[in-house]
Amino acid sequence: MPIQTTTNIWHNGSLIPWDKAQIHVMSHVVHYGSSVFEGIRCYAQPNAASIFRLPEHMARLVDSAKIYRMPLPYTVEQLSAAVIDVVEANGVAPCYIRPIAFRGYGELGVNPLKSPVEVYIANYPWGKYVPGTSGADVCVSSWSRLAPNTMPTLAKAGANYMNSQLIRMEAEINGYSEGIGLDTNGYLSEGSGENLFLVRGGALYTTPLANSVLNGITRSSVLTLAKQLGIEVVEQALPREMLYICDEAFFTGTAAEVTHLRSVDRIMVGDGTMGPITKALHDEFFGIVHGTLPDRHNWLTPVNVKVGEPVGV
Repeated sequence: MPIQTTTNIWHNGSLIPWDKAQIHVMSHVVHYGSSVFEGIRCYAQPNAASIFRLPEHMARLVDSAKIYRMPLPYTVEQLSAAVIDVVEANGVAPCYIRPIAFRGYGELGVNPLKSPVEVYIANYPWGKYVPGTSGADVCVSSWSRLAPNTMPTLAKAGANYMNSQLIRMEAEINGYSEGIGLDTNGYLSEGSGENLFLVRGGALYTTPLANSVLNGITRSSVLTLAKQLGIEVVEQALPREMLYICDEAFFTGTAAEVTHLRSVDRIMVGDGTMGPITKALHDEFFGIVHGTLPDRHNWLTPVNVKVGEPVGV
Protein backbone atom coordinates (compact mmCIF):
# COMPACT_ATOMS: atom_id res chain seq x y z
CA MET A 1 0.00 0.00 0.00
CA PRO A 2 1.30 3.50 -0.76
CA ILE A 3 3.15 5.32 2.04
CA GLN A 4 1.35 8.38 3.37
CA THR A 5 4.08 10.85 4.19
CA THR A 6 4.35 12.74 7.46
CA THR A 7 6.38 15.83 8.34
CA ASN A 8 9.40 14.60 10.30
CA ILE A 9 11.75 11.64 10.50
CA TRP A 10 14.15 11.08 13.40
CA HIS A 11 17.78 10.66 12.25
CA ASN A 12 20.71 10.06 14.60
CA GLY A 13 19.24 12.19 17.37
CA SER A 14 17.51 14.97 15.41
CA LEU A 15 14.22 15.49 13.64
CA ILE A 16 14.66 16.20 9.93
CA PRO A 17 12.10 16.86 7.16
CA TRP A 18 10.64 13.73 5.55
CA ASP A 19 12.07 14.62 2.11
CA LYS A 20 15.58 15.07 3.55
CA ALA A 21 15.77 11.50 4.86
CA GLN A 22 17.89 10.19 1.99
CA ILE A 23 20.92 7.94 1.61
CA HIS A 24 23.64 7.57 -1.02
CA VAL A 25 23.22 4.86 -3.66
CA MET A 26 26.63 3.49 -2.63
CA SER A 27 25.57 2.95 0.98
CA HIS A 28 26.43 -0.52 2.23
CA VAL A 29 22.79 -1.38 2.95
CA VAL A 30 21.78 -0.86 -0.68
CA HIS A 31 24.23 -3.48 -1.91
CA TYR A 32 24.20 -6.04 0.91
CA GLY A 33 20.93 -5.64 2.83
CA SER A 34 22.81 -4.74 6.02
CA SER A 35 19.92 -3.40 8.10
CA VAL A 36 17.85 -4.28 11.16
CA PHE A 37 14.46 -2.78 11.82
CA GLU A 38 11.24 -2.83 13.80
CA GLY A 39 7.54 -2.39 13.11
CA ILE A 40 5.41 -0.87 15.88
CA ARG A 41 1.82 0.33 16.03
CA CYS A 42 0.44 3.34 17.84
CA TYR A 43 -3.25 2.85 18.61
CA ALA A 44 -6.09 5.26 19.20
CA GLN A 45 -8.01 4.97 22.46
CA PRO A 46 -10.91 7.11 23.66
CA ASN A 47 -9.40 10.62 23.79
CA ALA A 48 -5.85 9.23 23.79
CA ALA A 49 -3.19 7.36 21.83
CA SER A 50 -0.60 4.80 22.94
CA ILE A 51 2.28 2.84 21.44
CA PHE A 52 2.08 -0.93 21.82
CA ARG A 53 4.96 -2.58 23.69
CA LEU A 54 7.49 0.10 22.81
CA PRO A 55 10.35 -1.00 25.13
CA GLU A 56 10.09 -4.60 23.93
CA HIS A 57 10.35 -3.54 20.30
CA MET A 58 13.35 -1.34 20.99
CA ALA A 59 15.03 -4.11 22.96
CA ARG A 60 14.58 -6.43 19.98
CA LEU A 61 16.11 -3.80 17.68
CA VAL A 62 19.15 -3.59 19.96
CA ASP A 63 19.37 -7.42 20.04
CA SER A 64 19.14 -7.63 16.24
CA ALA A 65 21.95 -5.10 15.89
CA LYS A 66 24.09 -6.99 18.40
CA ILE A 67 23.70 -10.25 16.45
CA TYR A 68 25.01 -8.47 13.35
CA ARG A 69 27.85 -6.70 15.22
CA MET A 70 26.23 -3.37 14.43
CA PRO A 71 27.02 -0.93 17.24
CA LEU A 72 24.07 1.30 18.11
CA PRO A 73 25.00 4.53 19.92
CA TYR A 74 21.63 4.61 21.69
CA THR A 75 20.10 2.71 24.59
CA VAL A 76 16.65 1.13 24.62
CA GLU A 77 15.45 4.06 26.70
CA GLN A 78 16.88 6.64 24.26
CA LEU A 79 15.37 4.86 21.27
CA SER A 80 12.00 4.65 23.02
CA ALA A 81 12.12 8.37 23.76
CA ALA A 82 12.99 9.05 20.12
CA VAL A 83 9.93 7.10 18.95
CA ILE A 84 7.71 9.19 21.23
CA ASP A 85 9.36 12.38 19.94
CA VAL A 86 8.71 11.63 16.28
CA VAL A 87 5.12 10.47 16.84
CA GLU A 88 4.31 13.60 18.86
CA ALA A 89 6.13 15.88 16.41
CA ASN A 90 4.14 14.50 13.48
CA GLY A 91 0.88 14.43 15.42
CA VAL A 92 -0.36 11.32 13.60
CA ALA A 93 -2.25 8.58 15.45
CA PRO A 94 -3.15 5.82 14.92
CA CYS A 95 -0.01 5.08 12.95
CA TYR A 96 2.69 2.58 12.07
CA ILE A 97 6.24 3.25 13.29
CA ARG A 98 9.37 2.10 11.47
CA PRO A 99 12.72 2.34 13.32
CA ILE A 100 15.64 1.14 11.19
CA ALA A 101 19.40 0.92 11.68
CA PHE A 102 21.70 0.20 8.76
CA ARG A 103 25.24 0.35 7.45
CA GLY A 104 25.61 3.58 5.53
CA TYR A 105 28.05 5.23 3.12
CA GLY A 106 31.70 4.48 3.82
CA GLU A 107 33.14 1.33 2.29
CA LEU A 108 31.89 -1.44 0.03
CA GLY A 109 32.74 -5.11 0.21
CA VAL A 110 31.05 -7.81 2.25
CA ASN A 111 32.84 -6.79 5.46
CA PRO A 112 30.59 -4.05 6.90
CA LEU A 113 32.61 -3.11 9.97
CA LYS A 114 34.02 0.16 8.61
CA SER A 115 30.72 1.47 7.27
CA PRO A 116 28.94 3.91 9.61
CA VAL A 117 25.70 2.93 11.33
CA GLU A 118 22.72 5.20 10.65
CA VAL A 119 19.50 5.17 12.69
CA TYR A 120 16.18 6.52 11.42
CA ILE A 121 12.64 6.44 12.85
CA ALA A 122 9.57 7.25 10.77
CA ASN A 123 5.84 7.01 11.39
CA TYR A 124 2.85 7.21 9.08
CA PRO A 125 -0.78 6.10 8.78
CA TRP A 126 -1.22 2.43 7.89
CA GLY A 127 -4.29 0.22 7.98
CA LYS A 128 -5.04 -3.47 7.54
CA TYR A 129 -2.08 -5.51 6.27
CA VAL A 130 -3.35 -8.99 5.34
CA PRO A 131 -6.13 -8.68 2.71
CA GLY A 132 -9.56 -10.17 3.37
CA THR A 133 -12.48 -8.80 5.34
CA SER A 134 -13.87 -12.21 6.34
CA GLY A 135 -10.62 -14.05 6.96
CA ALA A 136 -7.50 -14.64 4.90
CA ASP A 137 -7.17 -17.29 2.19
CA VAL A 138 -3.56 -18.48 2.34
CA CYS A 139 -1.31 -21.17 0.88
CA VAL A 140 1.74 -23.18 1.81
CA SER A 141 4.63 -21.67 -0.11
CA SER A 142 7.07 -23.56 -2.29
CA TRP A 143 9.78 -21.41 -0.66
CA SER A 144 11.20 -22.66 2.65
CA ARG A 145 12.07 -20.35 5.50
CA LEU A 146 15.68 -19.66 6.42
CA ALA A 147 17.71 -22.62 7.63
CA PRO A 148 19.36 -22.64 11.06
CA ASN A 149 22.94 -21.34 11.03
CA THR A 150 22.50 -19.50 7.74
CA MET A 151 20.57 -16.28 8.47
CA PRO A 152 19.66 -15.72 12.15
CA THR A 153 15.87 -15.53 12.35
CA LEU A 154 15.90 -14.02 15.85
CA ALA A 155 17.32 -10.89 14.23
CA LYS A 156 14.71 -8.79 12.46
CA ALA A 157 17.07 -8.05 9.57
CA GLY A 158 16.24 -6.50 6.23
CA ALA A 159 18.06 -9.24 4.29
CA ASN A 160 15.79 -11.91 5.83
CA TYR A 161 12.83 -10.32 4.09
CA MET A 162 14.10 -11.21 0.62
CA ASN A 163 12.89 -14.69 1.55
CA SER A 164 9.62 -13.17 2.76
CA GLN A 165 9.19 -11.33 -0.54
CA LEU A 166 9.41 -14.59 -2.48
CA ILE A 167 6.74 -16.16 -0.26
CA ARG A 168 4.41 -13.16 -0.47
CA MET A 169 4.78 -12.60 -4.24
CA GLU A 170 4.16 -16.26 -5.02
CA ALA A 171 1.04 -16.25 -2.87
CA GLU A 172 -0.37 -13.12 -4.44
CA ILE A 173 0.33 -14.23 -8.01
CA ASN A 174 -1.53 -17.48 -7.28
CA GLY A 175 -4.55 -15.66 -5.84
CA TYR A 176 -3.90 -15.95 -2.10
CA SER A 177 -3.65 -13.27 0.58
CA GLU A 178 -0.45 -14.67 2.09
CA GLY A 179 1.87 -17.66 2.12
CA ILE A 180 3.11 -19.91 4.92
CA GLY A 181 6.70 -21.12 4.79
CA LEU A 182 7.93 -24.49 6.02
CA ASP A 183 11.28 -24.83 7.74
CA THR A 184 14.11 -26.81 6.14
CA ASN A 185 12.85 -30.01 7.84
CA GLY A 186 9.37 -29.60 6.36
CA TYR A 187 7.66 -28.44 9.56
CA LEU A 188 5.47 -25.35 9.76
CA SER A 189 7.38 -22.13 10.32
CA GLU A 190 5.51 -18.85 9.78
CA GLY A 191 4.04 -16.49 7.20
CA SER A 192 6.11 -14.03 5.20
CA GLY A 193 5.78 -11.51 8.03
CA GLU A 194 3.55 -13.16 10.61
CA ASN A 195 3.73 -15.80 13.33
CA LEU A 196 1.30 -18.72 13.03
CA PHE A 197 -1.17 -20.17 15.54
CA LEU A 198 -3.49 -23.19 15.21
CA VAL A 199 -6.31 -24.43 17.42
CA ARG A 200 -7.24 -28.10 17.70
CA GLY A 201 -9.25 -29.81 20.41
CA GLY A 202 -9.45 -26.63 22.47
CA ALA A 203 -5.66 -26.23 22.70
CA LEU A 204 -3.61 -23.44 21.11
CA TYR A 205 -0.58 -24.57 19.11
CA THR A 206 2.28 -22.49 17.77
CA THR A 207 5.66 -23.20 16.26
CA PRO A 208 8.66 -22.70 18.58
CA LEU A 209 11.54 -20.34 17.88
CA ALA A 210 13.68 -23.28 16.75
CA ASN A 211 11.46 -23.62 13.66
CA SER A 212 13.00 -20.50 12.06
CA VAL A 213 10.44 -18.03 13.39
CA LEU A 214 10.85 -14.48 14.57
CA ASN A 215 10.37 -13.93 18.29
CA GLY A 216 7.26 -11.86 17.63
CA ILE A 217 6.11 -9.25 20.13
CA THR A 218 2.46 -9.84 19.22
CA ARG A 219 3.13 -13.59 19.38
CA SER A 220 4.40 -13.16 22.92
CA SER A 221 1.37 -11.04 23.79
CA VAL A 222 -1.06 -13.66 22.49
CA LEU A 223 0.71 -16.39 24.48
CA THR A 224 0.34 -14.26 27.60
CA LEU A 225 -3.34 -13.59 26.91
CA ALA A 226 -4.04 -17.27 26.22
CA LYS A 227 -2.58 -18.35 29.54
CA GLN A 228 -4.53 -15.60 31.28
CA LEU A 229 -7.76 -16.86 29.65
CA GLY A 230 -7.04 -20.44 30.73
CA ILE A 231 -6.35 -21.71 27.21
CA GLU A 232 -3.92 -24.63 26.98
CA VAL A 233 -0.81 -23.55 25.05
CA VAL A 234 1.47 -25.98 23.21
CA GLU A 235 4.72 -24.86 21.54
CA GLN A 236 6.02 -27.69 19.37
CA ALA A 237 7.09 -28.59 15.84
CA LEU A 238 3.95 -28.95 13.71
CA PRO A 239 3.53 -30.93 10.49
CA ARG A 240 2.02 -29.25 7.44
CA GLU A 241 -1.16 -31.33 7.58
CA MET A 242 -2.12 -29.72 10.89
CA LEU A 243 -3.18 -26.76 8.75
CA TYR A 244 -5.82 -28.92 7.06
CA ILE A 245 -7.30 -30.56 10.15
CA CYS A 246 -7.12 -27.76 12.72
CA ASP A 247 -10.32 -26.15 14.02
CA GLU A 248 -8.99 -22.59 13.83
CA ALA A 249 -5.90 -20.78 12.56
CA PHE A 250 -4.64 -17.23 12.74
CA PHE A 251 -1.64 -14.99 12.10
CA THR A 252 -0.15 -12.54 14.56
CA GLY A 253 2.24 -9.65 14.01
CA THR A 254 2.55 -5.91 14.36
CA ALA A 255 1.19 -5.41 10.85
CA ALA A 256 -1.18 -8.41 10.83
CA GLU A 257 -2.27 -7.93 14.48
CA VAL A 258 -4.61 -10.94 14.97
CA THR A 259 -5.91 -12.13 11.57
CA HIS A 260 -7.89 -15.35 11.29
CA LEU A 261 -7.33 -17.71 8.37
CA ARG A 262 -10.40 -18.74 6.40
CA SER A 263 -8.69 -21.35 4.23
CA VAL A 264 -5.31 -22.93 3.53
CA ASP A 265 -4.58 -24.33 0.05
CA ARG A 266 -8.32 -23.98 -0.73
CA ILE A 267 -9.18 -26.20 2.26
CA MET A 268 -11.55 -24.45 4.66
CA VAL A 269 -10.33 -23.95 8.22
CA GLY A 270 -13.26 -25.12 10.35
CA ASP A 271 -16.32 -23.47 8.84
CA GLY A 272 -14.25 -20.53 7.60
CA THR A 273 -15.39 -18.10 10.27
CA MET A 274 -13.41 -16.83 13.24
CA GLY A 275 -13.52 -19.59 15.85
CA PRO A 276 -14.21 -19.07 19.56
CA ILE A 277 -10.61 -19.23 20.79
CA THR A 278 -9.35 -16.96 18.02
CA LYS A 279 -12.22 -14.54 18.75
CA ALA A 280 -11.49 -14.51 22.48
CA LEU A 281 -7.83 -13.66 21.85
CA HIS A 282 -8.71 -11.20 19.07
CA ASP A 283 -11.20 -9.36 21.27
CA GLU A 284 -8.85 -9.31 24.26
CA PHE A 285 -5.97 -7.98 22.15
CA PHE A 286 -7.98 -5.25 20.44
CA GLY A 287 -9.76 -4.37 23.67
CA ILE A 288 -6.43 -3.65 25.34
CA VAL A 289 -4.84 -1.73 22.46
CA HIS A 290 -7.98 0.34 21.82
CA GLY A 291 -8.49 1.11 25.50
CA THR A 292 -11.84 -0.61 26.03
CA LEU A 293 -10.20 -3.16 28.35
CA PRO A 294 -7.66 -2.38 31.08
CA ASP A 295 -3.98 -2.52 30.21
CA ARG A 296 -3.23 -5.22 32.79
CA HIS A 297 0.28 -5.90 31.50
CA ASN A 298 1.47 -2.31 31.06
CA TRP A 299 1.89 -2.80 27.33
CA LEU A 300 0.89 0.73 26.31
CA THR A 301 3.07 3.85 26.25
CA PRO A 302 0.90 7.00 25.99
CA VAL A 303 1.76 9.76 23.53
CA ASN A 304 0.46 13.30 23.40
CA VAL A 305 -1.30 13.20 20.02
CA LYS A 306 -4.82 14.15 19.03
CA VAL A 307 -6.23 10.90 17.66
CA GLY A 308 -7.96 10.35 14.36
CA GLU A 309 -10.52 7.68 13.62
CA PRO A 310 -9.31 4.20 14.67
CA VAL A 311 -8.46 1.82 11.85
CA GLY A 312 -11.10 -0.90 11.49
CA VAL A 313 -10.23 -4.42 12.63
